[in-house]
Amino acid sequence: MSKASEEAQKQLDRIVALGYPDVADMSAAAFRALARPLIRALEDSDLGMQILLVPTRELVSPESLIARTSINRMAGFTTMPPRDIASFLPQDGFEPPEGPFYLVVEPHTGTCYINREPDVARKLIDSDERLPLTLEEGLAIATQHPEWLLEKNGFNLLGSRSADGRVPSIWMSQNAPRLGAVWPNSRHTWLGNAFCVSRRGVSLFH
Repeated sequence: MSKASEEAQKQLDRIVALGYPDVADMSAAAFRALARPLIRALEDSDLGMQILLVPTRELVSPESLIARTSINRMAGFTTMPPRDIASFLPQDGFEPPEGPFYLVVEPHTGTCYINREPDVARKLIDSDERLPLTLEEGLAIATQHPEWLLEKNGFNLLGSRSADGRVPSIWMSQNAPRLGAVWPNSRHTWLGNAFCVSRRGVSLFH
């Protein structure tokens, strides 16, 4: 196995242990089988360990996922109703690759864009030839690397937006991960703007 396939397998094991198959309404074995083609494709990859395994919302709806994150046994939470969370959809150009799972390559919490209005940060990320993360990808960071919220910063997820223009955000609140939202012209000293280098679906490895 390559470093990338080992890392993806480790991340798959984590979300299975956190009950993602239950959210997807299937057995753990069936859930793992859906990820197998992508993990197998990684065996000949030199991507390394800076990857994030992301289930699409067609497989796992995002509404309940923040509650499955935790830091120091403090479970993540949100005050937004499920319908509100489901309204944050990927923007044009940031849709996930096809397949039940895909990879985010070199995810970052966007410390270099901290305290920037989302609309301003979006232009900076574009000019730096990076891609803003979506709601699903931010939840994957909070699930796989919750310590980043402590060691780095909370972050806006500019790849997703609701119909009223808000963007989802994840930060530390009451010693736990919190999912909320901000307006595109607001700035917060504790929020970066998360990004990645690329997204890879299983078809891109053939």
